[in-house]
Amino acid sequence: MKNRFKLFKAVKIVVAVIFFFLLFGFGTMHLWNWLIPALFSGPIISFWQAIGLIVLSKILFGGFHGRGGRCGGRHSMRNHWKRKFEERMASMTDEEKEKFRSSCAHKFQ
Repeated sequence: MKNRFKLFKAVKIVVAVIFFFLLFGFGTMHLWNWLIPALFSGPIISFWQAIGLIVLSKILFGGFHGRGGRCGGRHSMRNHWKRKFEERMASMTDEEKEKFRSSCAHKFQ
């Protein structure tokens, strides 16, 4: 029974990946063919060229790193600024903290 569940899960993942490529491939192809020839007199592309464009843009702009990614993943920059903020707050006196809180409260009202 567990093997059947694992097989079903694997089939669902494969179908989801195929659906993703079909959806974004055709979406990219139609969007490109609608905009680029009219705006820039560019070429019309096929489905496979659109898939290639998606892969190329992923390589150039997103990379193919795992969940953790480089230097701790996509949340590492947020964690960096959070740590800096916490360090700054720890070094403040109580009066400075209260002044900071009141200025923030005033800005967001």
